[in-house]
Amino acid sequence: MSRGTLREVQSGGLALQGVIDMHVGAELRAAGRRLLAGSRTQDVWIDCAAITQSSSVGLSLLLCLLRDAQATGKRLQIRNLPEDMHQIAEVYGLLELLPLAD
Repeated sequence: MSRGTLREVQSGGLALQGVIDMHVGAELRAAGRRLLAGSRTQDVWIDCAAITQSSSVGLSLLLCLLRDAQATGKRLQIRNLPEDMHQIAEVYGLLELLPLAD
């Protein structure tokens, strides 16, 4: 299994991929802060299609990145949230908080 990473992709987007767990959560949060602060666009999206496995740390990370984006005056959109993460978010009542793309 590949270690989780967060990287910048074309046109104001970020890609979250690999295994998102407690071993990489803080590292990905720091990377996300840097990438959001350095983004030149007001609207930033995160593509989650390449997440292969995630614990609740993945949802916590997305919520933290949402807060970080708001703190820098940016709007964040989450794309391709894996079904298992979507189900966990639903159980915990987080779907209303997450700006999911249709």
